[in-house]
This record gives sequence, C-alpha cells and structure tokens, in this order.
Amino acid sequence: MSSLGRIQRTAVRLFADHGFAATGIREISRGAGLNSATLYHYAGGKEELLVTVMRDCLHEILRAGREALAPTEDPAVQLVRLVRAHVAVEAINPLTAKVTDREVHSLTGDNHTEILAIRHEYEGLFRDVLRRGAKQQFHITDLSITRLAVMEMCNGVANWYRPGGRLTVAGLQDRFAELACRMVGSRPVDRTEYEPGVVVPRLESEPEEDA
Repeated sequence: MSSLGRIQRTAVRLFADHGFAATGIREISRGAGLNSATLYHYAGGKEELLVTVMRDCLHEILRAGREALAPTEDPAVQLVRLVRAHVAVEAINPLTAKVTDREVHSLTGDNHTEILAIRHEYEGLFRDVLRRGAKQQFHITDLSITRLAVMEMCNGVANWYRPGGRLTVAGLQDRFAELACRMVGSRPVDRTEYEPGVVVPRLESEPEEDA
C-alpha cells in the first residue's frame, strides 16, 4: 500500500467514526504512523484529503453507473443494473461511501462546487432512467421523491452491511433490485437481461475490515 493510501484509509476511518470536524490532522498522521510534516508532503491538509477521497469515490460510482446503463435502452433493465452497481459500491466500500455521502457540507469553495457537480451528474443517471421508464412502463406519481427513495435505500447499505452476514453482495443486489422494481411498478427483469453485471473494485481509501 502506498503512503497516500495508508493516510487516506486512516482518514476515512476517523472521519466515519468521529466526523470530519472532530478529527484532527495529528490524529490522522498518528494513525498512519507518520509525523504531521510527512503527512503534508502527501496531502495539503485535512480538507484536501477529504475531497480527494470523495472525488475518487464519486468518480467510481459514476463510472459504474454509466457502465451499468450502456448495454441496453430498456429502463427496467437499466434500473436493475444501476441499483445493483450502486449497492455493490456501498457494500464493498462502506466507510468511504459513508464519508462521501455525509461530509459534503464540510467542503468549502471550489471543492464543494466540484463534488456537488459530480454528485448531480450521477443523480442524473437515475433521474433519466426513471423519467423514461415513467413514459413507457413504470407507475410513478412523483419522479423526484422516487429517485430520492431509491438512491437513499441504496446509500443506506453502507451503514449496516458487513461481509459474512446472511447475504452476500450478490444476494443483497438481488433483494435491492427487486425492491426498486416494486417501488416503480416495473415489469420483472430476468437475470439473463442484466448479467454480466458491473465489476466494482475496493477503493484504495477503504480501510481493512479488521483494522
């Protein structure tokens, strides 16, 4: 693991456990086994660490979302593939995803503007699928609320899912895709229509399970 990766993992764990505002740069450097001067060699400060982690996470979920939509124009299949990709990112990178979702308000200036823009672009993938689906087959009374409900359902995975439990990531994806389809009144989607799915990696910023 690179020194920057070690710093990011330490920062993500501390941000997730205590919040960005309550975490000091000395705690991060101590947890990464470095002194503060060395840490500043790799990262310009606490906010730079945060925005780098969030940028990488959002770029990954945006990549996964675009890849999920690419093979088909059918909104029902696209929704299933999009939900499955989102759930995978949250389940495989729970602490990074949690920090990315919770700490936008901690960013300032251009950092805040940049992250909001990437997040808005990703939200647009869901918005477009639901809008097209509503015109063709979905039963939706409020597009904005439906989008928020589906996305928040997926975001919540990072708060409670842990490997080794009752469901594998694949099993979790199945349940959430089914729930999303029921929420919008979609037709059933057969497995042959959405496989192979999107491969989601573990981000360098994601701490080890037993760390």
